[in-house]
Amino acid sequence: MRITVRVKPGTKGATHLEWQEDGSYVAFLHARAHDGEANKALLELVAKEFKIAKTQISIISGAKARGKVLEW
Repeated sequence: MRITVRVKPGTKGATHLEWQEDGSYVAFLHARAHDGEANKALLELVAKEFKIAKTQISIISGAKARGKVLEW
């Protein structure tokens, strides 16, 4: 499965994943985009939401961008 995610690092409030009408997702994360912290938090969030192991998820594109494509 592949999903497109727009990441918003360093947000206040609850960390969560929102589905958009265009089929993509927006991830609101507490973690900052520093030393891969936001990517780690994103993988944990997606794994929890879709009930899969975080080791199964790969960032296909956008590892250093806010727009990412994930696959598992």
